[in-house]
Amino acid sequence: MTGRLDPVIHPTHRLKICAMLDAGTTVEMSVVKEAVGLSASALSKQVAALVEAGYVRQERSGRDSRRIWLTLTSQGAKAYRGHVRALREIIADAAHQL
Repeated sequence: MTGRLDPVIHPTHRLKICAMLDAGTTVEMSVVKEAVGLSASALSKQVAALVEAGYVRQERSGRDSRRIWLTLTSQGAKAYRGHVRALREIIADAAHQL
């Protein structure tokens, strides 16, 4: 197995957040909130875990401090892609065992 499941990314909401950020360069937190379907406080907790791990960077807009922008760091992108690779390998292995 070349990928590695990452316990920080593995929870469903964090996986969705990383997927969105990997697909886009920088995404406004309100857009992520709508797409993931979490309350502001629940999303904040999930993002905080990703920030603490060094996977996500958050920045406030200079003109409107209420707007928060999220970006997947290079470390986060590497961890996310490794996690996805590990999931794909698990699926492929299971399919080959049938």
